[in-house]
Amino acid sequence: MLLKQIKKFLPSQEVTMKRALFPGSFDPITLGHYDIIKRGIKLFDEVVVAIGINAEKNYMFSLEERKAFIEKSFENEPKVKVVTYKGLTIDFCREIDAQFILRGLRNPADFEFEKAIAHTNRRLSKIETVFLLTAADTSYISSSIVRDVIRNNGDYTVLVPKTVVVK
Repeated sequence: MLLKQIKKFLPSQEVTMKRALFPGSFDPITLGHYDIIKRGIKLFDEVVVAIGINAEKNYMFSLEERKAFIEKSFENEPKVKVVTYKGLTIDFCREIDAQFILRGLRNPADFEFEKAIAHTNRRLSKIETVFLLTAADTSYISSSIVRDVIRNNGDYTVLVPKTVVVK
């Protein structure tokens, strides 16, 4: 009802869903990723967590395991969707009608790396990149650190959501 009233005042504008794509390999999802997604759903109508498929990379966890870890972490959150994709991120954004790319920044090195990608994406498309700073208590966590802890039989459970289980 309210939407109809708003549209009367904005007849030439369409009210669209704000969809953000959060791309990554998530090998595995970390508490830092989890935090960015939880905060992203407060900003967007939908957050699509997109696991990129790269045949040249050697992953610790299979694509199915990585997808399941994320799906289980957000099974009670209808605003989060988990998908896989190949190719350019901006092409996939267009395919699913995502107007934004969501990225987390842990440190200045992340910013410099992500800034170059964001500028390239803006040059090639109209898709905006939205950066969220990671929470102070998760800013040191990376998937590569988690994998190293796992390889060396350390307690990885303090770095990842409870849904991440090593077999």
